[in-house]
Amino acid sequence: MSPAPRAVVLVSGGLDSATVLAMARHEGFDCFALSFRYGQRHAVELAAAAAVCRQAGVAGHKVIDLDLRAIGGSALTAEIPVPKGRSDEAMAAGVPVTYVPARNTIFLGFALAWAEVLGASDIFIGVNALDYSGYPDCRPEFIAQFERLANLATRAGVEGAARFRIHAPLIAMTKAGIIAAGTALGVDYGLTRSCYDPAPDGAACGRCDSCLLRLRGFRDNGMTDPAPYTTPGD
Repeated sequence: MSPAPRAVVLVSGGLDSATVLAMARHEGFDCFALSFRYGQRHAVELAAAAAVCRQAGVAGHKVIDLDLRAIGGSALTAEIPVPKGRSDEAMAAGVPVTYVPARNTIFLGFALAWAEVLGASDIFIGVNALDYSGYPDCRPEFIAQFERLANLATRAGVEGAARFRIHAPLIAMTKAGIIAAGTALGVDYGLTRSCYDPAPDGAACGRCDSCLLRLRGFRDNGMTDPAPYTTPGD
């Protein structure tokens, strides 16, 4: 029996990346998880990422240290307030202040480097273009162009040793659809953390954009979010 193909999976510790990891494993990939400690205010997600990876039984899990606070420009990496209690219309209007400049480009660059070293041709990322995210680096156009770059800017790509594929299986799914898919695959969402501005003990605020969308996704499935909250949300 030939060995399972390898894949690098970006795992933040949030709901979306946990679902993508489950999808990659369900597709038969030997998964190598990659997380980042980049100065994010919600660094509690890293403990969640470790728990998710342990449950999934990944082949390896790296946490890479970056200092994106040195660049700033985001409510997640600078002293900028995280928006709370926003309406659907407000969340859908433009790029939110929680956008971290070029974050997915940076993360995918590291994932590509590790994939080349591992001899892996597949990279999974949990980007989503629906649910009012507004992030420019979560669009299908970005994913398609990064895949093109991956095959132009690597030795494996230009020598024909690999044809890199960037998988973004959640990109056109609603949060409710993501939760339904992950639940069917056995994802324990109680291990995940998605809040942009959690309490010191890791409890979610229940009012930031990420919390509001997550809570709605569970409600739409007739479910209760198993993650801890300081407030019940909307």
